[in-house]
Amino acid sequence: MVNAVWKKIASGKVDPVYLLMGEEHHIFDSTIARLKKALPEIEDASIIRFDLEETSIEAVIEEADTLPFLEDHKLIIASNASFLSGQDKKRNEVEHNLTVLEDWLGNPSPTATVVFIAPYEKLDGRKRITKKMKEMTTVIEATRLQGNDLSTWVQAEAKANDTQINAQTAQKLIEMVGDNLLMLATEIKKMATYLSGGGEITEAIIEDLVPRTPEMDVFRLTDSYINGDIENTVKTYHDLLRNGEEPIMLTSLIAGQIRLMIHVQSLRRKGYQQHQIAKTLHVHPYRVKLMLENRRLPGEARLLGILNNLAEIDYKLKTTGGKRERLLELFFMEPIR
Repeated sequence: MVNAVWKKIASGKVDPVYLLMGEEHHIFDSTIARLKKALPEIEDASIIRFDLEETSIEAVIEEADTLPFLEDHKLIIASNASFLSGQDKKRNEVEHNLTVLEDWLGNPSPTATVVFIAPYEKLDGRKRITKKMKEMTTVIEATRLQGNDLSTWVQAEAKANDTQINAQTAQKLIEMVGDNLLMLATEIKKMATYLSGGGEITEAIIEDLVPRTPEMDVFRLTDSYINGDIENTVKTYHDLLRNGEEPIMLTSLIAGQIRLMIHVQSLRRKGYQQHQIAKTLHVHPYRVKLMLENRRLPGEARLLGILNNLAEIDYKLKTTGGKRERLLELFFMEPIR
């Protein structure tokens, strides 16, 4: 949905009222940036901003209905629309005349675009005003993008930075960075700058420019080990050692990945969906997606066996000397039974 609305804005078709809801703040920022681009007469200094926890909705409507000065159009951002959520009212929070808002939504100003921002996971759908807002505004759900939507967003972001990336390479970038839109946008902008505003983002460029974290490489290492790819597992392990990572720390991170796999399997058996599992375990939905789609993922009994072996390795690493890195290497070279 968000990509469809952005495409409409890019074509110059700007609606009078938008409702941005959810917790992905980068989508808020990207939408406002696209509106500014579609309304070239709007400058940063002329964007009018209100905090609805401090200012009444009547003030926002009055500003929207006042003819713009020295401009043809206004862009008004009204943040923290808490009256749409189920949250308890804060002390000293301003009172809003929601009847006035309902009436105005039926006939919004033709010389202003008003963006209401509700940065909450869920809105209270039982409220009359919430139903009216969803019915009478252009709604953008700023939730974590997944699957094809996320890949499409990456490609659109690359295009917005005057470069391009194909679907397969976009997937590679997502695997390395995760599904955080701000982090993805930052890396895309960096690679576009490297390409000097042209050309295509390739997997080689991603490998060269996108930084890796130990957690990211351990995720890849564990995935290779679980899938029986001993050669790639050992290669990744040696790369981590060359980067100064310690076997004790790597053992702990790998054990954490195995425990996550066990929890994911357990919640899946209980009927949890991908987003529910991710929320319960406080991990990126994309990591959960990869585990759920991995048909070679061992059963819980085998994963518990691997966890037990890692506990023994951890004990040996802490109590023995010599070439301790060999302990994990031998572990990786033994097939999973």
